[in-house]
Amino acid sequence: MSTTAIVLIVIVVIVVLAVGVYLARQRQAQQLEEKRIEAGEQRSLADTKAREAEQARLAAEEQAERARARQQEAEEHRRQADEVDPDVEVDEDAGEADEEREKV
Repeated sequence: MSTTAIVLIVIVVIVVLAVGVYLARQRQAQQLEEKRIEAGEQRSLADTKAREAEQARLAAEEQAERARARQQEAEEHRRQADEVDPDVEVDEDAGEADEEREKV
């Protein structure tokens, strides 16, 4: 084989390797970009879920507060009924103790 042929073969091999390395880097860069996009979508989804969870927590707190208020109303009606009912003895000290517990 002539020296020219060997030089040309070496040049072709170098060019093929250079193209291969370039394509591999391009593919790697594309994969990194795809992962960045996926991570951004995941973060967006996480933010949405966090907002929904916070709204649900606030709604649950509101509902619990309404339930406590209704419970207090029921207790007040029960106390009033006990005061009106002639068959029930109302212990004044117990009523005051109940009121003190409600304040705390």
